[in-house]
Amino acid sequence: MGMLEAICMSVEKGTVKLPVSSARLRESWGIEGDAHAGEWHRQISLLAAESIEQVRQVLPELEFGMFGENLVTRGIDLPGLQVGDRLQVGEAVLLEVTQIGKECHNGGCVIQQATGDCIMPREGIFCKVLAGGEVVPGNSVSVL
Repeated sequence: MGMLEAICMSVEKGTVKLPVSSARLRESWGIEGDAHAGEWHRQISLLAAESIEQVRQVLPELEFGMFGENLVTRGIDLPGLQVGDRLQVGEAVLLEVTQIGKECHNGGCVIQQATGDCIMPREGIFCKVLAGGEVVPGNSVSVL
């Protein structure tokens, strides 16, 4: 079992997501108030803290949310998940993996330009919300 290390959101697309102390995930929508929420297959994005830490070796100032991730997990093998796998966050939230990775904007994001690489295309996980609820850092995260 892993844990939720950080929650990040942005109110406008194309901007860096910022850490928040809690969030409400709404079924079939995503994080209430997040620019990427909506009725589509990429309602929530996840990235492993372990992956972010590897990039911090090159960019120590890297903050959670700079890859556009909503949820940062620790102790879960996110890159090992498959489309259709389900994750439970805390007591109530249920997510289903809908996509693995994505293309960076404009052929290269700011992180890729600075480091020569971006992990989101390989290690980012996208999910839809099957059951909503409130989440806070420290919540348990488990693969079902």
